[in-house]
Amino acid sequence: MKKELKRIPKFKSEKEEREFWQTHDSTEYVEYKSLENWRFPNLKLTTKPITLRLPLDVIDRLKIRAHKMDVPYQSLIKQMIFEGLAR
Repeated sequence: MKKELKRIPKFKSEKEEREFWQTHDSTEYVEYKSLENWRFPNLKLTTKPITLRLPLDVIDRLKIRAHKMDVPYQSLIKQMIFEGLAR
C-alpha cells in the first residue's frame, strides 16, 4: 500500500522554509526510495584570487605547520580564515 504524501507548501523565503523543515517530518512529504542519485563533477566553488602581503617569517611558519599537517599552506591559510570568521 502506497503512502499518501502531503503537498510541500510554497515558501516566501529560505528562512520560512528552514523553519518549516525543522518542525516537520520530511518523510511525510517525500518518497526517498524513488529519488535518483545525481552528481555534478564539474561544479566548482566560485573563488576570487587576492594578493595578501605577509612577512616572510609568517609565511615560513605557515609552510612548516602546513607540512606537519600534510596540507598545502594556502589551504591552511583558508582554513584559519574560515575558523577566525566563525568566532
